Amino acid sequence: MSQIPLMPKATAVWLIDNTGLTFEQIAAFCHLHPLEVKGIADGEVAQGVKGADPIDNGQLSREEIARGEADADYRLKILEPKVRLPELKRRGPRYTPVSRRHDRPNAILWLVRNHPELKDAQIMRLVGTTKTTIQAIRDRTHWNTPHLTPMDPVTVGLCSQLDLDFEVQRAAKDRPADAQTDSATLLPAEITTGPAHLRPDAQREEEKPNLSLDSVFAKLGGSRKGE
Repeated sequence: MSQIPLMPKATAVWLIDNTGLTFEQIAAFCHLHPLEVKGIADGEVAQGVKGADPIDNGQLSREEIARGEADADYRLKILEPKVRLPELKRRGPRYTPVSRRHDRPNAILWLVRNHPELKDAQIMRLVGTTKTTIQAIRDRTHWNTPHLTPMDPVTVGLCSQLDLDFEVQRAAKDRPADAQTDSATLLPAEITTGPAHLRPDAQREEEKPNLSLDSVFAKLGGSRKGE
Protein backbone atom coordinates (compact mmCIF):
# COMPACT_ATOMS: atom_id res chain seq x y z
CA MET A 1 0.00 0.00 0.00
CA SER A 2 1.43 3.37 -1.10
CA GLN A 3 1.92 6.13 1.40
CA ILE A 4 -0.71 8.87 1.55
CA PRO A 5 0.56 12.46 1.69
CA LEU A 6 -0.22 14.66 4.64
CA MET A 7 -3.43 16.71 4.21
CA PRO A 8 -4.41 15.22 0.81
CA LYS A 9 -7.01 17.86 -0.08
CA ALA A 10 -4.76 20.76 0.94
CA THR A 11 -1.96 19.21 -1.13
CA ALA A 12 -4.31 18.85 -4.08
CA VAL A 13 -5.26 22.53 -3.78
CA TRP A 14 -1.59 23.54 -3.95
CA LEU A 15 -0.82 21.25 -6.91
CA ILE A 16 -3.83 22.58 -8.85
CA ASP A 17 -2.80 26.20 -8.25
CA ASN A 18 0.97 25.86 -8.74
CA THR A 19 1.62 23.06 -11.26
CA GLY A 20 0.52 21.87 -14.68
CA LEU A 21 -0.28 18.34 -13.53
CA THR A 22 -3.47 16.69 -14.76
CA PHE A 23 -6.41 15.94 -12.52
CA GLU A 24 -5.66 12.24 -12.84
CA GLN A 25 -2.05 12.70 -11.70
CA ILE A 26 -3.08 14.82 -8.71
CA ALA A 27 -5.85 12.38 -7.82
CA ALA A 28 -3.46 9.42 -7.94
CA PHE A 29 -0.88 11.16 -5.76
CA CYS A 30 -3.38 12.48 -3.19
CA HIS A 31 -5.50 9.30 -3.18
CA LEU A 32 -8.60 11.21 -4.30
CA HIS A 33 -11.13 10.63 -7.06
CA PRO A 34 -10.46 12.59 -10.29
CA LEU A 35 -13.96 14.12 -10.07
CA GLU A 36 -13.17 15.32 -6.55
CA VAL A 37 -10.00 16.98 -7.84
CA LYS A 38 -12.04 18.59 -10.63
CA GLY A 39 -14.49 19.82 -7.98
CA ILE A 40 -11.58 21.37 -6.04
CA ALA A 41 -10.43 23.12 -9.22
CA ASP A 42 -13.96 24.41 -9.87
CA GLY A 43 -14.29 25.68 -6.29
CA GLU A 44 -17.10 23.27 -5.45
CA VAL A 45 -15.04 21.09 -3.07
CA ALA A 46 -12.67 22.03 -0.23
CA GLN A 47 -13.74 25.64 -0.14
CA GLY A 48 -11.62 27.68 2.23
CA VAL A 49 -8.90 25.00 2.40
CA LYS A 50 -5.43 26.53 2.31
CA GLY A 51 -2.99 24.78 0.01
CA ALA A 52 -0.15 22.77 1.55
CA ASP A 53 3.17 22.80 -0.30
CA PRO A 54 4.37 19.16 -0.63
CA ILE A 55 7.87 20.40 -1.46
CA ASP A 56 8.21 22.22 1.87
CA ASN A 57 6.71 19.17 3.60
CA GLY A 58 9.38 16.95 2.07
CA GLN A 59 6.86 14.81 0.20
CA LEU A 60 7.71 15.86 -3.37
CA SER A 61 10.72 17.26 -5.18
CA ARG A 62 10.65 19.87 -7.94
CA GLU A 63 12.25 17.36 -10.27
CA GLU A 64 9.42 14.88 -9.63
CA ILE A 65 6.79 17.52 -10.40
CA ALA A 66 8.63 18.53 -13.58
CA ARG A 67 8.76 14.89 -14.66
CA GLY A 68 5.01 14.60 -14.17
CA GLU A 69 4.32 17.82 -16.10
CA ALA A 70 6.34 16.51 -19.03
CA ASP A 71 4.51 13.17 -19.16
CA ALA A 72 0.76 13.05 -18.49
CA ASP A 73 0.90 9.27 -17.98
CA TYR A 74 3.57 9.54 -15.28
CA ARG A 75 2.46 8.94 -11.70
CA LEU A 76 4.18 10.95 -8.99
CA LYS A 77 6.07 9.07 -6.30
CA ILE A 78 6.10 10.37 -2.76
CA LEU A 79 9.50 10.83 -1.15
CA GLU A 80 10.54 8.51 1.66
CA PRO A 81 10.51 10.36 4.99
CA LYS A 82 13.92 11.05 6.46
CA VAL A 83 12.73 10.34 9.98
CA ARG A 84 10.53 7.39 10.88
CA LEU A 85 8.15 8.23 13.69
CA PRO A 86 7.39 5.34 16.03
CA GLU A 87 3.87 4.03 15.94
CA LEU A 88 1.74 5.21 18.81
CA LYS A 89 1.01 2.46 21.26
CA ARG A 90 -2.63 1.67 21.67
CA ARG A 91 -3.78 2.61 25.14
CA GLY A 92 -6.19 0.31 26.87
CA PRO A 93 -6.34 -3.16 28.36
CA ARG A 94 -3.60 -5.48 27.19
CA TYR A 95 -4.91 -8.14 24.83
CA THR A 96 -4.22 -11.66 26.04
CA PRO A 97 -4.38 -14.55 23.54
CA VAL A 98 -7.02 -17.15 24.28
CA SER A 99 -4.35 -19.82 24.68
CA ARG A 100 -2.72 -17.80 27.48
CA ARG A 101 -5.77 -16.64 29.41
CA HIS A 102 -5.83 -19.68 31.69
CA ASP A 103 -2.32 -18.73 32.89
CA ARG A 104 -3.38 -15.23 33.90
CA PRO A 105 -4.48 -16.07 37.50
CA ASN A 106 -1.20 -17.98 38.01
CA ALA A 107 0.75 -14.95 36.79
CA ILE A 108 -1.20 -12.66 39.12
CA LEU A 109 -0.40 -14.94 42.05
CA TRP A 110 3.30 -14.86 41.10
CA LEU A 111 3.32 -11.05 40.96
CA VAL A 112 1.48 -10.71 44.27
CA ARG A 113 3.96 -13.01 46.02
CA ASN A 114 7.21 -11.91 44.41
CA HIS A 115 6.49 -8.21 43.94
CA PRO A 116 4.10 -7.08 46.69
CA GLU A 117 5.16 -3.50 46.00
CA LEU A 118 3.26 -3.51 42.69
CA LYS A 119 -0.05 -1.70 42.69
CA ASP A 120 -3.20 -3.23 41.25
CA ALA A 121 -3.10 -0.82 38.31
CA GLN A 122 0.42 -2.00 37.43
CA ILE A 123 -0.58 -5.67 37.54
CA MET A 124 -3.57 -4.84 35.35
CA ARG A 125 -1.25 -3.27 32.76
CA LEU A 126 1.14 -6.21 32.82
CA VAL A 127 -1.26 -9.14 32.41
CA GLY A 128 -4.48 -7.47 31.24
CA THR A 129 -6.73 -8.37 34.15
CA THR A 130 -9.27 -6.66 36.38
CA LYS A 131 -9.00 -5.26 39.89
CA THR A 132 -11.70 -7.68 41.07
CA THR A 133 -9.64 -10.69 39.98
CA ILE A 134 -6.50 -9.35 41.65
CA GLN A 135 -8.34 -8.74 44.91
CA ALA A 136 -9.88 -12.22 44.81
CA ILE A 137 -6.43 -13.78 44.40
CA ARG A 138 -5.02 -11.64 47.22
CA ASP A 139 -7.88 -12.66 49.53
CA ARG A 140 -7.79 -16.30 48.37
CA THR A 141 -11.46 -16.07 47.39
CA HIS A 142 -10.82 -16.83 43.72
CA TRP A 143 -12.90 -19.77 42.52
CA ASN A 144 -9.77 -21.71 41.47
CA THR A 145 -7.55 -20.80 44.43
CA PRO A 146 -6.69 -24.41 45.46
CA HIS A 147 -5.32 -25.16 42.00
CA LEU A 148 -3.40 -21.93 41.33
CA THR A 149 0.36 -22.20 40.83
CA PRO A 150 2.60 -19.10 40.74
CA MET A 151 3.98 -18.62 37.22
CA ASP A 152 6.27 -15.89 35.92
CA PRO A 153 4.22 -13.75 33.48
CA VAL A 154 7.29 -13.30 31.28
CA THR A 155 7.79 -17.06 30.99
CA VAL A 156 4.18 -17.69 29.96
CA GLY A 157 4.26 -14.81 27.47
CA LEU A 158 1.81 -12.41 29.15
CA CYS A 159 4.29 -9.52 29.25
CA SER A 160 7.88 -8.73 28.34
CA GLN A 161 10.80 -8.58 30.76
CA LEU A 162 11.24 -4.89 29.92
CA ASP A 163 7.65 -4.13 30.91
CA LEU A 164 8.00 -6.05 34.17
CA ASP A 165 11.30 -4.36 35.07
CA PHE A 166 9.83 -0.96 34.28
CA GLU A 167 6.84 -1.46 36.57
CA VAL A 168 9.01 -2.88 39.38
CA GLN A 169 11.41 0.07 39.20
CA ARG A 170 8.48 2.45 39.11
CA ALA A 171 6.98 0.86 42.22
CA ALA A 172 10.36 1.01 43.99
CA LYS A 173 10.62 4.76 43.34
CA ASP A 174 7.15 5.36 44.75
CA ARG A 175 7.90 3.37 47.92
CA PRO A 176 9.38 5.52 50.75
CA ALA A 177 12.80 4.53 52.00
CA ASP A 178 12.93 2.77 55.38
CA ALA A 179 15.33 4.94 57.34
CA GLN A 180 15.11 2.82 60.44
CA THR A 181 16.26 -0.31 58.62
CA ASP A 182 19.21 1.51 57.13
CA SER A 183 20.30 2.97 60.44
CA ALA A 184 20.07 -0.40 62.17
CA THR A 185 22.12 -2.26 59.60
CA LEU A 186 24.68 0.29 58.44
CA LEU A 187 27.52 1.64 60.60
CA PRO A 188 29.68 4.70 59.96
CA ALA A 189 32.84 4.06 57.98
CA GLU A 190 35.09 5.49 60.73
CA ILE A 191 33.90 2.74 63.05
CA THR A 192 34.09 -0.22 60.68
CA THR A 193 37.46 0.83 59.24
CA GLY A 194 38.98 2.41 62.35
CA PRO A 195 41.34 0.91 64.96
CA ALA A 196 40.43 -2.53 66.23
CA HIS A 197 39.76 -1.39 69.82
CA LEU A 198 37.05 1.01 68.60
CA ARG A 199 35.04 -1.58 66.64
CA PRO A 200 31.83 -2.89 68.20
CA ASP A 201 32.97 -6.52 68.01
CA ALA A 202 36.18 -5.65 69.86
CA GLN A 203 34.21 -3.85 72.56
CA ARG A 204 31.99 -6.85 73.02
CA GLU A 205 35.07 -9.05 73.44
CA GLU A 206 36.39 -6.72 76.17
CA GLU A 207 33.07 -6.91 78.03
CA LYS A 208 33.29 -10.70 78.31
CA PRO A 209 34.67 -11.90 81.69
CA ASN A 210 38.21 -13.29 81.62
CA LEU A 211 37.63 -16.88 82.69
CA SER A 212 40.46 -19.37 83.31
CA LEU A 213 40.54 -23.03 84.34
CA ASP A 214 42.04 -22.21 87.78
CA SER A 215 39.24 -19.80 88.64
CA VAL A 216 36.59 -22.29 87.52
CA PHE A 217 38.07 -25.14 89.66
CA ALA A 218 38.47 -22.75 92.59
CA LYS A 219 34.79 -21.89 92.44
CA LEU A 220 33.86 -25.54 92.17
CA GLY A 221 36.05 -26.40 95.18
CA GLY A 222 34.51 -23.64 97.27
CA SER A 223 31.02 -24.81 96.50
CA ARG A 224 31.87 -28.38 97.57
CA LYS A 225 33.29 -27.20 100.93
CA GLY A 226 30.12 -25.33 101.61
CA GLU A 227 28.13 -28.51 101.14
